[in-house]
Formats: sequence, C-alpha cells, structure tokens
Amino acid sequence: MSASTDDRSVFPALAAPPQASRWPEVGAHLSAVSARAARLLLRSALALALPLAIFGLWWLATARQWLPEQILPTPAFVWESFEIVWDSGELRVQVQHSARRVAWSLLLGGGSGLVLGFALGLSATLRAYLLPTFRALTQIPVLGWIPLLIIFVGIEEALKLWAISLAVLLPVTLTTLDSIAAIPRSLMEVGRVFAFSRWQTVTRIVLPATVPGLFSAVRQGVMQAWLTVIFVELLASSEGLGFFMAYSRALGQIDLVIVSMFVIGAIGLGIDAVLRLIESRLLGWRRSAY
Repeated sequence: MSASTDDRSVFPALAAPPQASRWPEVGAHLSAVSARAARLLLRSALALALPLAIFGLWWLATARQWLPEQILPTPAFVWESFEIVWDSGELRVQVQHSARRVAWSLLLGGGSGLVLGFALGLSATLRAYLLPTFRALTQIPVLGWIPLLIIFVGIEEALKLWAISLAVLLPVTLTTLDSIAAIPRSLMEVGRVFAFSRWQTVTRIVLPATVPGLFSAVRQGVMQAWLTVIFVELLASSEGLGFFMAYSRALGQIDLVIVSMFVIGAIGLGIDAVLRLIESRLLGWRRSAY
C-alpha cells in the first residue's frame, strides 16, 4: 500500500512551517510609538520652559513687592480681571471687531496680492514695468502710509481696512511671485512640448507647482493682518483689542493691559496652530530636513 504525500506522519518534511511569532513586530511598533511620545514630551517641556520661567519671575516679583501693584499686578488679580471682562462680554465684543477687520483685509489685500503675484509671475512685461516700483514700495512700513491714508480716507473704518490690506498685499504678492519664479524650467518645457495653451499651463503646471508657496503666502498674510490690526487699533480706533489695550492703559488699568496682551498672543498662537495643521494635511507629502 502506497503512502500519500499528504500524510504528515510519513512525510514530516512537507508539514506546514510553524507561523512566525508577531511579538517582535508588535514590540518594534510599541518602541517606535514610545520614542515619538518621548520626543513630543521633550519638545513640549522645552517649549514651556521659558513661559514658566517668566511666570515664576512675575509671581516672585509681585510676592516680594519689588514693584508697586499699580505697576505690576499679581497673576491672581490679572486672572480675576480676565474673568470679569470675559463674563461681561466686553472682551468678546472687542475680539469680534478685530476679527472682522482681519477677515475683510484678508479678502481685499490677500486676494489682490494673489492676483497681482500671478500676473507679475506670468508676464515678463508687467515685471519690467511694475516690479521695481513695487519692491521700492515694500520698503515703506505701514506706519509710513498712515498720514497719507488719513488725508484720503479719513480716520474712520476705511483707514483701518486700507492699512491692514496694504500690510497683507505686499508680502502675499512677493511670496506668490517668488513661488512662481521657483518653478523648474523643465516643467515649463514639458508644457511647450505638449503645446499647452496659457490656461492649460496655469492650471496644469503653475498651480500644482506653486501650492506650497501659495499656502506660505496666505499664512504670511493672515499673521501680518493680525499683527497690523492691533497696531492700527492702538493708533486710531474706538473699538477692537488694540483700542481696549490703549484705553486700559490710559485709565491706569495695567491688569487689563496684561489681559489684552495674553489674549492677543493666544489668538495669534491659535491662528498659527490652525494654519500649521491645515498645511500638514494638505502638504503632508513634503518632507523637511529637521
């Protein structure tokens, strides 16, 4: 009687090999997760070191009364003042005024900057006529435009919108232009080989190649708008976070000045964090050296 090759008792060499243990893979994965968590904790600790040191120095200075409380209020008193103005709704109203100005200025200045940057990047004639003058104008700070804007538009809401829009327009235009100038020449040659029209060149080559640069332009515009709106409101405004800070200083309410500073910084950090998150989602394919 012949034995079948399926009989494992007769042909043990043909038996199925034992399954390899998955524990080493699981252990390696856990080690990688632990290493990432440790790096995250280390970065968080390093980032918090300076703010905690400043807060500790502030608390020590007020506890030892190195400065009068009218000049440097205690952290507890500042927190109490924050709760009062937040619960009353006064602080939220001022934030809304500043946020509305930022939104309109981004729409006007940021949109115009993107259009102008694309026009300068795609047209050598426009660059020859406009770019030298435009680069010269970028050397004038926003403060230098304020007197001229007051003459033409007055000191009402139009002044704030024009000043913030100018502050957004300049960096957005130049960043958009630089991102177009950085497109590899080989990509443009591909478009010429396939006889792309101007519209096809823009939609199939220029736009995909400039997405990282365009996002950087928008990000710069948003942050510049937030910084400039506070500056303009400090100079000439009757509402907004900048006005709230200046009015509190005029009344000698240093606790509310500090509250305003913390709110301005917290909103700026929040805007930057949201923009970084969006960038990581949209441009996750990029890899940085560090």
